[in-house]
Amino acid sequence: MCGIAGICNYTNNPVENILAMNQMLIRRGPDAGNYWLWEKDKVVLGHRRLSILDLSEAGAQPMCSASERYEIVYNGEIYNCRMLEAQMRAEGIALHLRGTSDTEILLEAVEHYGIKKALQSIKGMFAFAIYDKLDKVLYLARDRMGEKPLYYGLVSGSFVFASDIAAIAAMDNFHNEINTEVLNLYFQYGYIPQPYSIYKNVWQLQAGAMLEIKMPFAEWKEEKYWDIKEVARQGQANIFNGSEEEATQQLEVLLRESIKGQMMSDVPLGAFLSGGIDSTLVVSLMQSMSKEKIRTFTVGFHEQGYNEAAYAKETAKHLGTEHTELYVGFSDVMDVLTKLPEAYTEPFADSSQLPTMLVSKLTKEHVTVSLSGDAGDELFCGYNTYKDLEQGLQIVQSKAGFLPESIRYAIGKGCLALSGPATPLLYKVGNCFTVTTPESYYRGMGKRDCRIPYLAKNKSILPCHQTIYEDGFLTGGKNNLMLMDMLQYLPDDILVKVDRAGMYYSLESRIPLLDRDIVEFAWTLPVEYKFQDGVTKKPLRNILYKYVPKEMMERPKKGFSVPVNKWLLDGSMREWAESILSDARPIAGEFLNLKYVDALWNEYQKTQKWDKTIWYILMLMQWLLHNRIS
Repeated sequence: MCGIAGICNYTNNPVENILAMNQMLIRRGPDAGNYWLWEKDKVVLGHRRLSILDLSEAGAQPMCSASERYEIVYNGEIYNCRMLEAQMRAEGIALHLRGTSDTEILLEAVEHYGIKKALQSIKGMFAFAIYDKLDKVLYLARDRMGEKPLYYGLVSGSFVFASDIAAIAAMDNFHNEINTEVLNLYFQYGYIPQPYSIYKNVWQLQAGAMLEIKMPFAEWKEEKYWDIKEVARQGQANIFNGSEEEATQQLEVLLRESIKGQMMSDVPLGAFLSGGIDSTLVVSLMQSMSKEKIRTFTVGFHEQGYNEAAYAKETAKHLGTEHTELYVGFSDVMDVLTKLPEAYTEPFADSSQLPTMLVSKLTKEHVTVSLSGDAGDELFCGYNTYKDLEQGLQIVQSKAGFLPESIRYAIGKGCLALSGPATPLLYKVGNCFTVTTPESYYRGMGKRDCRIPYLAKNKSILPCHQTIYEDGFLTGGKNNLMLMDMLQYLPDDILVKVDRAGMYYSLESRIPLLDRDIVEFAWTLPVEYKFQDGVTKKPLRNILYKYVPKEMMERPKKGFSVPVNKWLLDGSMREWAESILSDARPIAGEFLNLKYVDALWNEYQKTQKWDKTIWYILMLMQWLLHNRIS
């Protein structure tokens, strides 16, 4: 795991700027750092290293290919690098390897196959930049599901990129303004969805995409080399024709292959263990393939309803792992809370970022790499939302069932057009009457309060994966909701949360369920193989019950969260919130309608009616304060 950065067509101070960018990436790569300067084409590449494979200097970056044509800076892990090496040797390709790093294998694949075929061949999590000195072309690429971040854009006429947006902002000529057009999306979702960023003229490279920019680095093209929508469509068009038991058996084979590859490490390795289905399954398979005890980690909370540590301890004992648990208190949470703007260098407001930071901190004290069970819900129909949505849709539609759908929809659009922050009933009726499909119902879940569209002064609403998703793209509501989440919620919320928390403590997190073969196989399964009679994630459960008794796992889904709702009403967290709301007013007033911010906060204090928009506001204002944006 590492951090990468670069500047093309630099105007001045290339070395000073790349060193400043590298410094902002030091948590991603605390072990070493360097840069490569190609004055001939005005290109400079930077790298910070977290040593995982080939700890010697032979794995150092920036790295030049054996032919000296390509220069790479790379962040991530290629899990099938040894297989790819064997494949190239079997094809008679003469490899020139100086060490054992996957970076060299990637360079050799690009050298012999070209960038597009190399991307098709590799499996892993990654973001990299390769400069072709012969053709004077820079290539950027990001892994299929978006595990590793990559930002790019224009700063004072130079094309720049980095693993972290803070590295771009560290340049001495960075004057990009806040992109106020993204704030409505932020207040709807609690994060900024790709391809946008918080700054103007800076974007996120989308998951499964590559970007090509030629000298003089003024125009670029971005294209998909792997598209989850096409994977889902093809999978559902070629449904697995075996039994449910056969599907479970095949999935277990794929999971074992993925986990075995992701246990590859030259440094200590462990796993997060929450006590839920997904993390317990990953740990079970890890332990079944290891002669040594797997290191497992969890954090616990004393608040009732928020603690899964006891379940994790029970399953760890059953599996025989070397388990470490830490019960954290309010002061621990407050300590992490003040670090969030530094860790999440864009506004980000999924409150489960707090326990994720805490478990990452604990884990890093013992190991450098940790596997997690993320993505099981999106792949195998695990969220309660999927389960409850169809019933909820029927209830919504029944409220106006006496009207034909076309008339009901027209009335709803009219109500929305006439609604405003002072007309909550019109807003509610408009959203209710315009719901016609599971997808539209799902979109409406972000439209909780009539004041949300007015929190930002800029009323622009940019398109994103959820809003442009074609209703009925797949057959069945649950399939469409899973795909919508894999396009946006998974890469822009879940994976951001895990990556930034881990990287803040220089911990590499790996997600075996996001292996390409598992994702592609999951989309061939009939939805009833995943969800039936109220049971979610059926194939994952069926595999898990081979290792852990069913009665140990049959309990309500809790999620991974802390009681911010309760803590914001009293004690130090309320004091913190009020200081943020006060101190940030001079800055936030340029971007936000503070009267609606105040109204939401005052209403919450009086009625104790929680709305996660309050957390969204606090996280944005804390970020503004930290960055002193004005």
